[in-house]
Amino acid sequence: MIKRLGYLFLAFTLLVGCKAKKRTTSGTKVATTEQSRGVYKPNNGIEGTKFNKSELYPLPADPGKFVKFPIASTREYIEEFAEMAQYEMRAFGIPASITLAQGILESGSGKGALTQKTNNHFGIKCHTGWQGEYDFHDDDAKGECFRKYNHPMFSFRDHSIFLASRSRYRFLFNYRRDDYKKWAYGLRKAGYATDKQYPQKLIALIDRYDLDAYDEEVVRNGLDAVRQPKQYEVFTHVVEKGDTLYGISRKYTISVEEIKQLNSLTDNNISIGQVINLRKAKKK
Repeated sequence: MIKRLGYLFLAFTLLVGCKAKKRTTSGTKVATTEQSRGVYKPNNGIEGTKFNKSELYPLPADPGKFVKFPIASTREYIEEFAEMAQYEMRAFGIPASITLAQGILESGSGKGALTQKTNNHFGIKCHTGWQGEYDFHDDDAKGECFRKYNHPMFSFRDHSIFLASRSRYRFLFNYRRDDYKKWAYGLRKAGYATDKQYPQKLIALIDRYDLDAYDEEVVRNGLDAVRQPKQYEVFTHVVEKGDTLYGISRKYTISVEEIKQLNSLTDNNISIGQVINLRKAKKK
């Protein structure tokens, strides 16, 4: 009897162990508690960025407000996500028309296989450093890794952060926030898509569905059409024994790369007594 109980216990242990192992080797990561509560950390999954402007426009506590499924048509897609696109325009300055047109094109108006599987509306791939959920989908190559979200609104926010935090898209933010044609061609120039007709497709969608009306509404309600340049306070730091560029950057909340650019430094070497030029944005 004791021997039989021992065998039963061993079998139960092996069964539980196999199930646990199966869970931990799954292809997707478990959603974070923050995402489950409707909060998206701006730096989550974005490599090396300190961009946190999105904190001024936190995502809504009730994610259900922005989506219902299934989406039957492109017009219904627009009705469902126009408010979210305008929300992102106020936070980041990306034209709502561009966000909507990209969403329509990349997700097949929300009906594409990738979007249905991952809530990824913009075809953003994992890239090095992505810490969120992921799944695999055939695109330019077979079985490519794509970002996965537990709600579409996280895809819209990640799209904004993706554009705003990468240097190759920086020039776009100098365009007027309601100039969707320049944005469309700029995205192609920056390498967002390999399709040579990508700008024309975005513009055709915006014109067909009058998506620029959503840009005009946001600007009319107070968003500057042209980005206002930052005003900086300039000061200096004299290098002392033990100082490093990294230490100075932490002390004055400025990146090492920005210090190097301000001082025309080609490497991280500094010497005692050297005068380092610094700056910080003036408070409005």
